[in-house]
Amino acid sequence: MTTPVEPPVPPADTAPPRPGRKLGPIADGVGSVHRAWLEPLRHTYLTSGLTLSDLSIRVPLAKSKISELLRGCGLYPRWEIMHSLSIQLQLPSWPLHRLWRQAAFEAQKSSEWVERSGDKAAVTTSLVPPLDHRAFRETVESDYSLYAQVFLDDDQRDTAVSNAFDILWLRWNEALASPDIRRFAWEALRATVMARTPHIDGRPEFGAAAFDTVALQHLTTETERMDQMAESLHLFKAMSWLPDRQLDVMVMRRLYGTSPEAVSDLLGLSLATVRSDERHANHFLQSVICPTPETEGKTA
Repeated sequence: MTTPVEPPVPPADTAPPRPGRKLGPIADGVGSVHRAWLEPLRHTYLTSGLTLSDLSIRVPLAKSKISELLRGCGLYPRWEIMHSLSIQLQLPSWPLHRLWRQAAFEAQKSSEWVERSGDKAAVTTSLVPPLDHRAFRETVESDYSLYAQVFLDDDQRDTAVSNAFDILWLRWNEALASPDIRRFAWEALRATVMARTPHIDGRPEFGAAAFDTVALQHLTTETERMDQMAESLHLFKAMSWLPDRQLDVMVMRRLYGTSPEAVSDLLGLSLATVRSDERHANHFLQSVICPTPETEGKTA
C-alpha cells in the first residue's frame, strides 16, 4: 500500500429536505453495541430520501415508533422490525443481526426473547461482505487485533474487532466515499475498542498490557522482568494522557515496533503526520517520566 495523502475533507452531503419534524439525536444512555448498529441505520435513513411516513407504510410500525427506534428510545426493537427496515434501507441483514443480537443482551433481553423476536424474519447467514471489504479485512485484521489486545482481554478483543468489521460492512458505501477508507475503518475500530475499555478520569486504562510487551520477550530473569513491568506500567499511565491520534501512533510504534510507514498505512495518516505525532508524544512522555526543572511544573 502506498503512503496516503490527507486530502481536504469535502463538505458533508446534505440530506434532501423532508416534510414533518426533524429526527432528533440519539438518546443518552444508549449502549455501545446498540449505537454501533443505530448510527449506520440512521445515516442510511437520513441519506435515503425516505420520510418516516414512507417507512411507516412499508414497515409494520407507527411513524412515532420508527422515530423512537431511530433515536434509541422506547423498548428495544424486535428483529422482525429491524429486518423490515434493513430491506427498505438496503442494509445487509447479517452484520446488522449480529450487532442487534449483541445489543439485545446488553439491554438485558433473555435468550428466549432474542430467539422469539426473530421467528418471522429469517436471516441469510450465508451472506458475505463485498469482495473489497474482505480483501481489506485480510490486510488489516491482525494489526487491528494487536491494537485491541492492548486494552482488552482476549474475548473482548475478538468481539471488538469483529464488531468493527460488521460496522464497516454496514457502512461500506460510506467508507468508500470517505477521503481515506483506512482512516474511516480505523475510527470504527477505535470506537469499538474504547467503548469496552475501562477508563479512569476519562483516560483509557491499559496497564494489563505491561505483562505482554515486546520488551519482556527478551528478558530472562525474574528481576529484569519485574523491573521492566514497573517501567512499562509507568509508561502506559503516562501514555493514557496522550491525545487519541498520538496514543494510537505510540501503541503501534512503542509497543510493537511497527515502522512509521506501516503505521501510516494502517491508520490512514500521512507519513509526516505519523512522525510529527510520534515526536510530540515522545516529548510529552519524556517530560512526564524524566521531568526537567523546566517541564516538571507544566506536567503536574
